[in-house]
Amino acid sequence: MVTSPLTVPALLAARVRACAPDTYVVSPAGALTYREADARSADIARRLLAAGIGKGSRVGLFFPNDLDWVTWWLALSRIGALVIPLSTLYAPAEIAKVLRLADIGTLIAPGQVLGTDVATRLETALPGLAGQVRDALVLPGAPYLRRIVLTEDSESGWATRFGAMTAQVPGAILAAVEAEVSPADLAIMVHTSGSTADPKGVLHTHGTLVRQTSTWPAAIRAVTGSEARPRILCAMPFFWVGGLLAAMGALHESITLLVLPRLDPGTALDLIEQQHGTGLIGWPAFTQRVRDHPSFAGRDLSGAPMLRDGPLDIAMTDVPDGFPVHRTMSETAGGFAYTDIAIVDDDGAAVPDGVVGELLIRGVGVMAGYNKRERAEVFDVDGWYHTGDRVYRRADDPRLFYVGRTTDLIKSGGANVSPLEVEAVISALPGIAQCVVIGVAHPERGEEVCAVVVPAGPDPDVDEIRRLTREHLSVYKVPTRWVIATGAQIPTLPSGKFDRKALLGMVIDGVLHTQS
Repeated sequence: MVTSPLTVPALLAARVRACAPDTYVVSPAGALTYREADARSADIARRLLAAGIGKGSRVGLFFPNDLDWVTWWLALSRIGALVIPLSTLYAPAEIAKVLRLADIGTLIAPGQVLGTDVATRLETALPGLAGQVRDALVLPGAPYLRRIVLTEDSESGWATRFGAMTAQVPGAILAAVEAEVSPADLAIMVHTSGSTADPKGVLHTHGTLVRQTSTWPAAIRAVTGSEARPRILCAMPFFWVGGLLAAMGALHESITLLVLPRLDPGTALDLIEQQHGTGLIGWPAFTQRVRDHPSFAGRDLSGAPMLRDGPLDIAMTDVPDGFPVHRTMSETAGGFAYTDIAIVDDDGAAVPDGVVGELLIRGVGVMAGYNKRERAEVFDVDGWYHTGDRVYRRADDPRLFYVGRTTDLIKSGGANVSPLEVEAVISALPGIAQCVVIGVAHPERGEEVCAVVVPAGPDPDVDEIRRLTREHLSVYKVPTRWVIATGAQIPTLPSGKFDRKALLGMVIDGVLHTQS
């Protein structure tokens, strides 16, 4: 059980007391110890306090996965600001939308993000910005935005240069401020990566964030198969819950995070090899790119055995039925340890172990709510949040096994088919590197099960793959349509997840050809 500390600044202070010289974050550009993270974030925090930013201030962070993201996030957390990370994948219109939806008062960014000039991108996102005056922005499209701080010199008249923010409050004031940050204070707003509607701002308090990330170190050891001090390459962006979970998890124990501003498999292998990494956390699509890299076979990955020999998806580690362990969600800050859980049928009745139902969550481990949504819009009258995830549990096993979203299930001939179950079976067959299963419209069955397979070698035998699949699955789950593709042909979303909608379009349009 986590008792104290229950705020980010208190957790950072405890980690510094325990292991100040240990390395916290490493990127291709440098490294940061816990002591350095503490000192740099304190310097930033004292300047922000002098500029009037503090408890409850809504501050946007627009940084890539690097050392600066960590130090600025820590600085803002230490003064009780509500941190709102912005995705570096956002188009200008998406930046403007989140600035407005989240009521951001101050935006902080470097001069460039992944080779793109930030000032130019922001002027594109915010019409009228070019004529504004620094520290007094007035923009109808982002009505709460008053200040944009750039950490590098800029000639833009609207930009506040961080280097010019020389005034600082005394260290004693920062210490007093940190003491007033409570577990109940809002700490972060993570935006979901929806593609069809406005992203939802998931709000978490310091207490929930600390509790729900406390089990991450143990989980990392379990999925990497190493008891050594973890040195983990985090291929999840900090602006989404997967990366935030890593940044927080490494404050609970001495853990080194290896991070990349841009997900390049060669650079990832360089970093893992140079830093003696013990594993990689990321979506299976990126792990496959790493394994497909021409240099992979010759790399020294002795410290990360599961990267070479483990499942492509770490959620498939030690699973009994072919269904992945639930990866958790933004709404629970990446963990289930302090969450009340119910698994119910369509009528809301609890189902027994082994039976699939919808996952409901509530309690101290669940989000405070969605930004600008009333509680009754988010939780039912008993306080439950209905996730829409289809899961089950096994007797004497605390894990949740994920069958899929209700909307992801393939409805073929009146039966529900989980793409994840079929993918797990086919991916485990000899000679298969990867498999993605989708539902394709069918005039008689409603949908047919289609398997897009990436073979590990040349000349795959589709008949043999089909035969072996029948040995493991009920007949209605066996794909009736088979497509052979290369790893490079499988589309992914900016998040790194498979883009099933785009893949379906490629199959329907004949870009990928069905095998007989």
